[in-house]
Amino acid sequence: MSINLTIQTSPKEVFSEYTKGNDYKASIGEKGIFEQSKVNERFYVGDQWRGVQSGNTRPLVRRNLIKRIADYKISSITAAPVAVNYSADGVPDNSGLKDKVEQYRQDIKSGAEFVGEMDNAEISVITSILSDYFRITGERVKFDIKKETALRNAYISGTCIAYTFWDGDIKTGLYADEAKKQPIKGDIDFEILNVENVCFGEPNCQEVQKQPWIIISQRLNCADVRREAKRNKRSAEDIENIVPDGADSYKVNAGAMGEAEPSDSQRVTVLTKFYKEYNEDGSGYKVMAVKVTEKSVVRAPWDTGLTLYPLAKMCWNNQNSCIYGSSDITYQIPNQIALNRGVSSAIWALLLSGMPKTVVNRDIVQQKITNNPGEVIEVYGGAEDVAGAVRHISPPAFNGQLITGLNDHANNMLTDNGATDAALGTLRPDNAAAIIQSREASLQPLQLYQNNFYSFIEDIARIWADFWLNLYGNRQIRIEDKDGTYYMPFNAERYKDLLISVRVDVGANPLWNVSSTIATLDVLLSQGLINKVQYLERLPQGIIPDKEGLLKEAREELKAAMQPPTPTPTTPTVDDGSGVVPTDMPPEVAGQEIIPQEY
Repeated sequence: MSINLTIQTSPKEVFSEYTKGNDYKASIGEKGIFEQSKVNERFYVGDQWRGVQSGNTRPLVRRNLIKRIADYKISSITAAPVAVNYSADGVPDNSGLKDKVEQYRQDIKSGAEFVGEMDNAEISVITSILSDYFRITGERVKFDIKKETALRNAYISGTCIAYTFWDGDIKTGLYADEAKKQPIKGDIDFEILNVENVCFGEPNCQEVQKQPWIIISQRLNCADVRREAKRNKRSAEDIENIVPDGADSYKVNAGAMGEAEPSDSQRVTVLTKFYKEYNEDGSGYKVMAVKVTEKSVVRAPWDTGLTLYPLAKMCWNNQNSCIYGSSDITYQIPNQIALNRGVSSAIWALLLSGMPKTVVNRDIVQQKITNNPGEVIEVYGGAEDVAGAVRHISPPAFNGQLITGLNDHANNMLTDNGATDAALGTLRPDNAAAIIQSREASLQPLQLYQNNFYSFIEDIARIWADFWLNLYGNRQIRIEDKDGTYYMPFNAERYKDLLISVRVDVGANPLWNVSSTIATLDVLLSQGLINKVQYLERLPQGIIPDKEGLLKEAREELKAAMQPPTPTPTTPTVDDGSGVVPTDMPPEVAGQEIIPQEY
């Protein structure tokens, strides 16, 4: 038996909690998260003169440094490749187990399945296989692309949220029977949510897993929601009450374009609430969920089977006592506006200097005046009439210090955010070592953001392992290694009680690593410390075409060079005391003294 006195699951109560959560987000900062995120996104994409009425007479110049800084930071954080490695708490993993672990892996490739008592070697095999499976799953859900989306959301709105969910319609290509009549369907899916679409039950607590509840909002097509409700065996009344509603009331659509939903849209706001249902004695809990619209229940409360909330969060800048973060763009907007205004004024002044305004005396000149070169203007009268017929208004003297000041302001914006010339690749490569050192120094302030990003990936990896161990059941999982692709029998029930730990290993940053690697290999080859095969094997991919063909030829040359030379055949000899003579001489000659013939 379980009790819950505070968790509300009816549509009215869930929407009330969601509305209060939105009110809290709208109170953060001067504009609130919803409006500030829209402004930040507009400045990021370059829409930086919204609302200005220039009458199309003056140029509205944009020198978008906000996007350049954002792209630099995001690309620098995601540049280094990362790999996820799982391990089990309380289980040793040392060199003494390596032989047994390798034997187990070979047995698995042969179709063997673990039975009987579980030992440490088996656990080591399972955790290492899950590490490989993370990469395979990441390729399926396009994890690398979504990582960049997450960082972009975090930079614009201050917070990004990753949501892992179970999609029962995903085809796995596997079957539960040998006759292949019962296909195994269902697998995890993954998406990045906007902070506008997530509300936390305790916004003053920064930990996702410590939240009493979490609500996710979506705008979905009514027909799809009705089909889902029917699949969940909801009543006819619930299904009929799923009708289109307005997005403005619940602030569901995120971003500057979220206001552009058509008036005749057939979408409805759907809320999914996750919460923890504790046992009566408080010894444990299970993660529950309920799905509702404003007037009906799409899916009644159900046990997700998970032990973790399926959401991971990253803040660009953490704020004390607040689960939501803040964005750098918010505080760069005044600098960007000042730069745009100054550049626009400078361009306008240059245009006036090169093409000053023209004054025409209509009492003297009746014809239409254009700017065509060599145009003939008819003037009747004397010299004074000609001099006063058409003239240019000289603009005020242009102060060249304005351009200098604007360039200094732009450079300060870039360097204050770490986007130096060395970091952006605009520095002349006179001294490669100095450039690398300068770039590494400019990346040091980003280490804090990188740590947050790696922790974000660790949280996602824990959630995925939670899905595998609790929802996969008994199926085969795909594994790829140096020996090829094979499928391992995986019994989730056998491993669901393991305490899984996650470590993210970060590789070398490839931005400068390629050139430095090639330079080092060149030195080693020229000094004879490595051969051509070793050189080509360690050369980064994509540098030269047909690398495998060159490797094959180099290996054949090396193999031929290492073979011992074929000995030259010699004629056997014997020594009978009178001299050494060939043994293949006739018997009558052998043993006789050989006298050189005189000519």
